[in-house]
Amino acid sequence: MSHDTNDDREALKELSATLARVDDPSLIQAFFECLLTPSEIHEMASRWALVKLIDEGWSQRAIAQELGLSLCKITRGSRELKKENSAFARMIEIHRHFSSS
Repeated sequence: MSHDTNDDREALKELSATLARVDDPSLIQAFFECLLTPSEIHEMASRWALVKLIDEGWSQRAIAQELGLSLCKITRGSRELKKENSAFARMIEIHRHFSSS
């Protein structure tokens, strides 16, 4: 079975646009809990946690110990966070803005 990345991108674009219109965090959480397996939820939550810890200045080794993640995953997250126009960095900034309100 082949994967049509254009179809995947269109579906992700549609899903993202729909989520952007939802102003109910509990609905989005419930949606993720329906859509994703417990393992996928854990993976997504771990990646969000690692990006927040990198942003807070934690060392990669400390993050690996805290979250039980491989240094490879942490390095990837760190690289993504440092990219110009990083979506990770933008989401962290949004999180910081609304967490301090």
